[in-house]
Amino acid sequence: MRTALTIAGSDSGAGAGIQADLKTFAAHGVYGTTAITAITAQNTRGVVAVHALPPELVRAQIEAVLTDFDVHAAKTGMLATAPTVSAVASAMRQFNIPFLVVDPVMRSTSGDSLADYGVLGAVRAELLRHAFVVTPNLPEAEHLAGITIRTSEHRREAARIIRDFGVQAVIIKGGHDPGATISDLLYDGNQFADFRVERVPGNQTHGTGCAFAAAIAAHLAHGRSLPEAIPLVQQYITRAIRNAPRLGSGNGPMNHLFR
Repeated sequence: MRTALTIAGSDSGAGAGIQADLKTFAAHGVYGTTAITAITAQNTRGVVAVHALPPELVRAQIEAVLTDFDVHAAKTGMLATAPTVSAVASAMRQFNIPFLVVDPVMRSTSGDSLADYGVLGAVRAELLRHAFVVTPNLPEAEHLAGITIRTSEHRREAARIIRDFGVQAVIIKGGHDPGATISDLLYDGNQFADFRVERVPGNQTHGTGCAFAAAIAAHLAHGRSLPEAIPLVQQYITRAIRNAPRLGSGNGPMNHLFR
């Protein structure tokens, strides 16, 4: 059975983070393993509290999994502190994981901060060089690249800048752009490709970024390329939103296991 590892925070509302990743892995026929980086108290309305776990414990969880399981892909989500980023990067240097997907989580869907000062620099300097692909949304891409994104050319320039940090490929997600169509941009260092999908209206979108990265990791674990994976992931996210259970009074979770 194909196996994946998620290195991310716990969401008590279970719409994002570790919980969303495990459900997404299961929906794609992948056995999910975990390394929890932080515990959050949150629901559909926002984040109430965050407790980052010690970097040594994060590293120990990663080692425990990778010394016993044959992991075919991994993804990172919420890395709350720079020392945690360093611990993850150190583990990635030591262990041979075929595909690492970095989801550079900065804020929750509700807008609450999930990373302290210094995380951005550590991701740029230490983690991206070990990644196969990074999947920022537009605000995250602006932070990583250090530029303002207003046009399609700005988006391409941001992708070039981010790839120069050492990652093999960049997917800049377009969900924050207004309009009836979402455009996700892939840049592999040689060419750009736009993947478009119809937007599903409404606010049942909590954890979509986590699920996107986890689904990419699952498809990579199954041996698919990024151009093959992205349309399948877009279809999965679209259907999961359309089949949302409509829970909570804020940004509700998707139905990761709608199938």
